[in-house]
Formats: sequence, structure tokens, C-alpha cells
Amino acid sequence: MKLDQVIIAYKAGDPFAKKWAERCAHELEAGGSKILLGPSGFKDNPYPVFLASVSEPIDLAIVLGGDGTVLAAARHLSKENIPILAVNVGGHLGFLTEPFEQLQDSEALWQRLRSDTYAVETRMMLEAKVCEGDRHDPEIISETFYALNEMCVKPAAIDRMPTAVFEMEVDCTIVDQYHGDGLLVATSTGSTCYTASANGPIMHPGLEAIVVTPICPLSLSSRPIVLPARSNVDIWPLGDYDLNNKLWSDGALATSIWPGQWVNVQKAHCDCKFIILRETYSFYQTIRDKLQWAGSRIHHQNAHRN
Repeated sequence: MKLDQVIIAYKAGDPFAKKWAERCAHELEAGGSKILLGPSGFKDNPYPVFLASVSEPIDLAIVLGGDGTVLAAARHLSKENIPILAVNVGGHLGFLTEPFEQLQDSEALWQRLRSDTYAVETRMMLEAKVCEGDRHDPEIISETFYALNEMCVKPAAIDRMPTAVFEMEVDCTIVDQYHGDGLLVATSTGSTCYTASANGPIMHPGLEAIVVTPICPLSLSSRPIVLPARSNVDIWPLGDYDLNNKLWSDGALATSIWPGQWVNVQKAHCDCKFIILRETYSFYQTIRDKLQWAGSRIHHQNAHRN
């Protein structure tokens, strides 16, 4: 991998992440790299400036933080086909990141990257647009929003907690109407995040699929459904037409959805590419460690395993 032009984004407001970001920048600049450095957080979005200020392709994005920092990078950089090296520096769960130990010998890390001694993991993403007009010939009235984990449609009200009513179509066929707090449309990567909290299925991130999960539905028959990755999902807000809804992308506000409009969600035209440094990695071990998946309350020894 070339390291001629490198983005370094770190968790905003975290002195430890900033310290390591500056150290990485100094070392890479000493090796001839051009560095774009900045904080990433709820009030800080460095990526539009980064992308607008370069004339040469960006070879790598180094993201130092937790899962929220990584998700922001994925939304902005995946469509530019920029690989991401995410390291848990100042993060909490660190589900999507490499462990901090991989960064500690940073000089050896740069040599490893330059000699292509790493793996690349590709994760499916979602894209969403707001539409209105004729359902058979819709007018797209928003930009395209991207998500690595999930798209979420919820009511927007500051003075009450209304019940949402959404009708879902898949490939132009009505599937169901959902009454509840909202609707999640997630990737396999996102199945272990908000979707898991809403009692959706846990899916291996290597599986390309879309899972639709109602949030707190007012019916025992409203169940999550797993769809093929190429499915076209339309979500139509119904019910209270004085109430608008909002579309959220990986927990970040994307846009408002007004009466007469609906949301189209489908597999994105781009994927997220993660640099993997660990020599051994197990998704099942990760969910045991990170999500405290305990399984049986009584542990039995397996004498048949060596």
C-alpha cells in the first residue's frame, strides 16, 4: 500500500486519541506522507474538508476512536473507496476496531502497511433516499445517505411520544404495516447494534443481507425479517399527517420526512473496506467479549476437544 496521502481522524475531545493521532502524523510525515489531520465527533465533521482539499487519491484513512468515530468515517469515505484502519483509542465498545496494541509499535505498523502485510475486510453498506410523487415513477428529493450499521425511521415530536405507523414494501410488494416506536433497516454489521437491542437477529458480518426490525411494536406478530441484499425497501409513514418523521443514519440525523414522502433503502453501490491487522479474528469471540454473550448459565467441559 502506498502512504503518499493519508487521513488521520481522531475522537473529538479525547486527549489520548489526539496525542496518538499527532504522533502518527509526525512519523508518517517524516516518511514522506502528506497528512490530513482533524477531530471527528458529534460537532466535528472533518471529511468534507479533507475530500475537498486534495488533488491526489487518498491512500488510507486512520481512524482513532471507538465505533461512533468509525461509523462517521465509513459514511463519508466508503463512497470514495478509501480503506479504513480503525484502532480503538479512547473508545468504549470497540466492536469495529483493531485493538490499541496494534498501534503501539507504530513505526513497525507503517512498514507493515507499505509491505502489504495485512488483510482487507469488506462490509456491505446501505443507502437511503427520500422520495415523493408517483410511487411507480418517484421523484428523489434528497441527497443519498449512507450507513454501515442501519437506517432508522422514527417520529419527530418534541412534546409527545407518538406511535409510528409505517407501511413497508419490498420490491413493490406490501409486506406489513408496523405500529410502534419506529423501524430499523440494518446490515449484518448493524445486526449487533441497535437491531440487537430491538430484539433482531444476530448475523455474521460476512453475510450480505438486510434485516428489517420494528422498534417496540404494538403487536406480537410484528417480527424482524431478513431480506436478500438486493432487495428494494420502501417505508411509507402513515397515520397522523400533522406529524413528520426523521431518517437517522447510524444514529446521526440524516433528514426529515414530511407527509406524502417516503424512504427508499437499498444496498449501497459502495462497500466499506477495513484494514485487518490481527492474525487471528473470530466474530463469535468478539460478540462473547463485547456483548457479554454468556450462553448457558452452567458451563460444561467438552472432553472431545483437544
